[in-house]
Amino acid sequence: MVVNRRRRWVFLLLLPGGLCPLTAPAQIDPVKRDLLQFAYNAALEGHPPLSAYAFYYRNDPEFLRTNLALRLAVAPTYLDSELGLRQAIGAHTDLGVGLAGGGFADSYSEIRQGTYYPSESFTGFGAAASLSLYHRFNPGQTIPLNGLVRSLGHYSTWRRDDDTAASFQLPPDRGTFSIRTGLRWGGREPTLFPALAMELSGWYEGEFRIGSGTYGYGDRSVVPDSHLFWGQAFLAYTLPEVKHNFALSLTAGTSVHPDRFSAYRLGALLPLVSEFPLSLPGYYYQELSARQFLLVSASYILPLDHRQRWNLGVAASTALVDYLPGLEQPGHSHTGLGGGMMYMSPSWKIMVAYAYGVDAIRSHGRGAHSVGVLVQLDLGQARQAMLGTEPPGRWRGFQRMLNIFGW
Repeated sequence: MVVNRRRRWVFLLLLPGGLCPLTAPAQIDPVKRDLLQFAYNAALEGHPPLSAYAFYYRNDPEFLRTNLALRLAVAPTYLDSELGLRQAIGAHTDLGVGLAGGGFADSYSEIRQGTYYPSESFTGFGAAASLSLYHRFNPGQTIPLNGLVRSLGHYSTWRRDDDTAASFQLPPDRGTFSIRTGLRWGGREPTLFPALAMELSGWYEGEFRIGSGTYGYGDRSVVPDSHLFWGQAFLAYTLPEVKHNFALSLTAGTSVHPDRFSAYRLGALLPLVSEFPLSLPGYYYQELSARQFLLVSASYILPLDHRQRWNLGVAASTALVDYLPGLEQPGHSHTGLGGGMMYMSPSWKIMVAYAYGVDAIRSHGRGAHSVGVLVQLDLGQARQAMLGTEPPGRWRGFQRMLNIFGW
């Protein structure tokens, strides 16, 4: 089976980049959500892999019964879901059963020293099932402390793209069993630019593969087991008087026995591509493959009008990277800068931005430019604007239609 390159672009554009059970939150979400998310980064030079996601996200904390919660992330080629059962094992321990699967989510793009190699890249399909335990350690406290233990079975299969070299051997189809555990104090909503959030968390994830060995040109391998350790500190706050919003993030990780499929991959500005996006503005998506890393990020949003609809946003990220063997490049420090205009209403968040990868390697030397767009539509807020309590007279009905778009 050969995947047509144009068709793959369309499918990938509609694919949630990191929406699988391993990126699900570390607790059952108690808030009802009904969101459409879209993001796209376009490099202004070079030949990069696609940097995009688009998906519908729904969270229903009272699905059929008050103690059941349903989380769905849906794209045309992929589905990620989890059914949560509150107080399944004691008053403060919940159970989650997850199913996920579809096309293209297991695809791999080979990038070395700022160059994308389509001849060594391929498409991946997969399916997964998970079982999760969520425990609240401090019931009654304002800031929750939650623990997670999750087991997951994942089956992956790979196919050639049009550009995959005929002499390039694909990795064998395989099953993977993984275990993830961690603690999170606080948390943040799965939305763009949260107004208020705080998190301190630490995690371990082990992957154990059925099937390993060499692939490619005999120069790379799939290891039988990999072990990842990472943590994050995050703060987002909106100044109450002037409504300026800022966010600070520190993420660090290390690993034992990593390979190309389990290494940390940094690059691009796709804030909802996974639970822990390793963003570097101006870089290609997943441009850097790291054995261990330290990533510091900051952003600031400044309102430009009294209604806080139009805003100016700036962001910066700096990473120290210890590369995965075989994917090294000169220098261990990488910085990305970005800025743009953002429109916010109760229903919409839309940002158009420019980004510069200061240390990204390109054909002319260091430095890379990109543009991007981030979009979030809150369907719940849009319906509320449409179905207001006042009778829809001639002009009132027209006004409600405009309110859906935040005008």
